[in-house]
Amino acid sequence: MEIQDKMIEATKEIFSTMVMMDVTVTAVMHDHGPLQDTITGMIGLAGKRKGILAVHIPYAVAKAITSSFLMMDVEEINEDVHDAIGEIANMLGGNVKTILSDNGRDIDLSLPSTISGSEYSFQSDKDVEKIIINFDTGNGEFLVELDLEK
Repeated sequence: MEIQDKMIEATKEIFSTMVMMDVTVTAVMHDHGPLQDTITGMIGLAGKRKGILAVHIPYAVAKAITSSFLMMDVEEINEDVHDAIGEIANMLGGNVKTILSDNGRDIDLSLPSTISGSEYSFQSDKDVEKIIINFDTGNGEFLVELDLEK
């Protein structure tokens, strides 16, 4: 099974069990333009495979995801949203680590971090293989991106 298929499986599993949302894949891409009114949760991978896993979630979708995840109404992009999106990146990072490594011991993960803004670009300065999967939540779409150094 390809990395991409396992990432889709892991994302669906995390969203159905932890966020209480069913997500569907709408597209698989190798690039995206500037991100607008978006929050990105990311986690770095180091060791046998190097790269970054990121989830890019538009504000409205991030609020819906956080509301469902924390079981409370979220009206604005605040610390709760950053924490929730960081935790989703962390869970996905753990899955990707298992996918890329037989025993998980030869890849280390960074702590999750988040960035957000009205418009920003997200790209690696290294030669990377990009897998970008577009998911639909029913409340809008978001991207899961894996950039692995070649």
